[in-house]
Amino acid sequence: MSSLINTSIKPFNAKAYHAKDEYGEFIDITEKSLNGHWSAFVFYPADFTFVCPTELSDLADHYEELKKLNVEVYAISTDTHFSHKAWHDSSESITKIKFPMVGDPTGALSRNFEVMIEEEGLALRGTFIINSQGVIKTMEVNDLGIGRSAADLVRKVQAAQYIEANPNEVCPASWKPGAETLEPSLDLVGKI
Repeated sequence: MSSLINTSIKPFNAKAYHAKDEYGEFIDITEKSLNGHWSAFVFYPADFTFVCPTELSDLADHYEELKKLNVEVYAISTDTHFSHKAWHDSSESITKIKFPMVGDPTGALSRNFEVMIEEEGLALRGTFIINSQGVIKTMEVNDLGIGRSAADLVRKVQAAQYIEANPNEVCPASWKPGAETLEPSLDLVGKI
């Protein structure tokens, strides 16, 4: 499997349900929609399931923090945008989502990000942080039964943005804003 890190996202066109206000709306999302802001693509297997609402609810709880970092979140499954609206309207956990829920019924977007389980027609739990130029900076892919942490997504976004602004530094394990970074050099080899 080749890595998608530091590659540009492929062109795509998808429909999404966006409940940004009390009425919500169906919108079109393309690769051009991502220009000028960071994006978090959060793939999940399916609406009306078990682990998925816990993850998306956790993400909704961290959404304002991500927005302050100039990040738009896109939750993506192989369901339709109509199914996303129905789930949003019927689930207490999903009702609080204010970010776009992207439909990928053909699996094209899931295939572009290499998370499609062909024999099941579902996406693995894939999280991709994309910079404002459409380049993938981090990726995490989990099996279906392993939920993710939105707090760690926030931390990874902060690290990716810090490194982009400070290209001569690197963020060590569990780095958070304000913590020490490292400047790679020959002097550090074998000293950490």
